[in-house]
Amino acid sequence: MPTLIQRLAAFAALPAAALALTATHTAQAQSWPAQPIRWIVPYPAGGGADVVARTVTAGLEKSLGQTIVVENRPGAATIIGATAISQAEPNGYMIGTADSGTLAFNPSLYAKLSYDPAKFTYVGGLARFPLLLAVNVNSKFKTVDDVIAAARKEPGTLSAASAGAGSPHHLALELFKQRANVNVLHVPYKGAAPAIQDLLGGQVDLMFIDLAAGLPNVKAGKLRVLAAATPQRLKVLPDVPTMAEQNIADFTAYAWQGVVGPAGLPQTVVDKLSADLAQTLKTPAVAQKLEDMGVEPMPLSPQEFKTYAERERATWAEVIKKAGIKLE
Repeated sequence: MPTLIQRLAAFAALPAAALALTATHTAQAQSWPAQPIRWIVPYPAGGGADVVARTVTAGLEKSLGQTIVVENRPGAATIIGATAISQAEPNGYMIGTADSGTLAFNPSLYAKLSYDPAKFTYVGGLARFPLLLAVNVNSKFKTVDDVIAAARKEPGTLSAASAGAGSPHHLALELFKQRANVNVLHVPYKGAAPAIQDLLGGQVDLMFIDLAAGLPNVKAGKLRVLAAATPQRLKVLPDVPTMAEQNIADFTAYAWQGVVGPAGLPQTVVDKLSADLAQTLKTPAVAQKLEDMGVEPMPLSPQEFKTYAERERATWAEVIKKAGIKLE
C-alpha cells in the first residue's frame, strides 16, 4: 500500500501532468499544419461539391504549405461524410465540406442523425449555388405567372423534377408551392443530371435547377429560366427576373457549402484556416473559376458561417414541417 508521502506526491504530480499535456496540444496547434490534411467531400468525385473543394484546396495548399487530400465519402444525404468529420480527432488534420443538406435540412428531414450540426467547429463559408426555376425551351410557360395559372387550373398535374427527395432543388420546389399556394407533383431523381435530362426531354414540366448544373443548357438555349431564387438578378443571367420581381415574396433559395471540423478544434487552427480560406476564395483565379461554373464564392468568418447555418436551419425547418416531409 502506498505511503501517505507517496500518495501526496502522486496527487501533486497530477496538475503538472495535465499542464504538460495542455502545453503539448498547444505546441501542436501552433505548429499546424505539420502533415497533410484530409478534406472530406460527402459527394462523389466529379460533381459540383467535389470540383469546388478541389479548386479551393489547390489554392489553400499554397498558403498552408501542406498537401490537402480530398477524400470523397458520398451517400446517405451527406450523413456518411458528416459523421466521419464529426468523429475525427480535433487536431485540424481532418476537415471537410458541409452543405445546406448537412447543416440545415437533415436535422428536420431525419428523426435521428449520427452527427449533431450544432457541435461542429465552424471554419468558414465556401460557396453557394443559385437556384433557378427552369422549363424546357419549347415549354408553353413563359413566366412564373403562367406556371401558377396552370397549376391552379389543374392542381397536381404539373410535374417538377428534383435531384432527389430532400435536395435543395426539392425544397425550393416546396417553398415555391407554399409561397405561390399551388399543388405541383414532385418527381425525385438520383442526382441533378438525370433530372435535367428528363426536363430537356419533356418528361417533366419544370425544375428548380442549380446554376452550376443547369448553366450549360441555359447558355445552349435548351432551357428557359423563368426566375432566379436570389435577392438580386444574376450577373451571368441579367435578363432573368428574381422571384420577387415575379411577385413571389420572401423567396430565396441556394444550395450552399462551408467548411467544418470536429468539435474542439484549437482556436489557433481555426483562425489560420479560416483566414487562409477567405483569402483563397478572394483570389482572382479561384473566384473566376468558381463563377465560370455558376458558383458564387461565399467567404464568411467562422461566426458568420455558424450564424448563417443556424438561420437557414430555422427557415427550412418551417418549410419541411409544413410540407410534411420525413426521410429515413
